[in-house]
Amino acid sequence: MREPVIACIALGANLGDAARAVTGAMAAIDALPFTRVLARSRLWRSAPVQAQGPDFINAVVRVSTGLSAPALLAALQGIEQAAGRERPYRNAPRTLDLDLLLYGDARIQSAALTVPHPRMGARAFVLRPLAEVAPERVSAADIAAVADQVIEAVDSVSASPGSRS
Repeated sequence: MREPVIACIALGANLGDAARAVTGAMAAIDALPFTRVLARSRLWRSAPVQAQGPDFINAVVRVSTGLSAPALLAALQGIEQAAGRERPYRNAPRTLDLDLLLYGDARIQSAALTVPHPRMGARAFVLRPLAEVAPERVSAADIAAVADQVIEAVDSVSASPGSRS
């Protein structure tokens, strides 16, 4: 195991019981080896961006992880697959979507992974929940840049620590 790193992960779903998929994924992330959820945002509802289908339920978690960025990405993809994620075409509706937004201060550019996530600054459904769990990573200018995107909080889950069973 490596020295723990603080990472932020975006969660989204718009098929089936999307809220349950997102909250279940939060628990699955908290159960990953060498990984602990430190904070979770509220759930947010937003219309699909560059896609079709029902509205999305979105959230962000901040974690401490001893996994490398590629290992964390692989674990997140495993959680997606366990939730029935299919990728029939780009931006297809999905049962669960997990994106590694930030991995400490690392800048990673590979065929499989780009960190920081290249489109996070253009998406209110990422920035609003990210601001709840890592306010130092989101500026007022960032929020202002996406102010025209419709997004609403749908629950009162606070940015509280994850729970372990």
